[in-house]
Amino acid sequence: MGDACALNTAIVLVPGLASVMDLDRLRIAADQSSTLRTSLTRHGLAVYAQVQQTAGCNAAHPVEARLSRCLLHTHDLSGDYRLLLTQETMAQMIGARRNSVSLVANTLQQANFIHYSRGHIQILNLDGLRQTACECYATVKAQYDRLLGAR
Repeated sequence: MGDACALNTAIVLVPGLASVMDLDRLRIAADQSSTLRTSLTRHGLAVYAQVQQTAGCNAAHPVEARLSRCLLHTHDLSGDYRLLLTQETMAQMIGARRNSVSLVANTLQQANFIHYSRGHIQILNLDGLRQTACECYATVKAQYDRLLGAR
């Protein structure tokens, strides 16, 4: 986005494929391809919208809604119903304490929305999670779909 210095760190949460590219080579490619430049800009805008919405969500909504939002978003990005996420990782993602995540994960499991065991989550009921999530999930999903195309 025009600066070689990033103020953040990316953390990989789910397995998948990734590539690494030298920043100067990426800039040259983006300068030569308006399609690539547009894709990078739109992706940046989608992530920025997610960050903004998540900050407000973590400050305003209950843990159950935030955890449901987080699980749905992770599912959307990974395309998988099985997620490898510890309670500590989920707590960091939603700005909550680990013991709060443990209690809410148990509640979601008892509702048959998820099955959870030692860092392994299987989503059983997407509609149930959607009903439990706050409006922030739909807001961010709409921005991703608008900017990057429906997935």
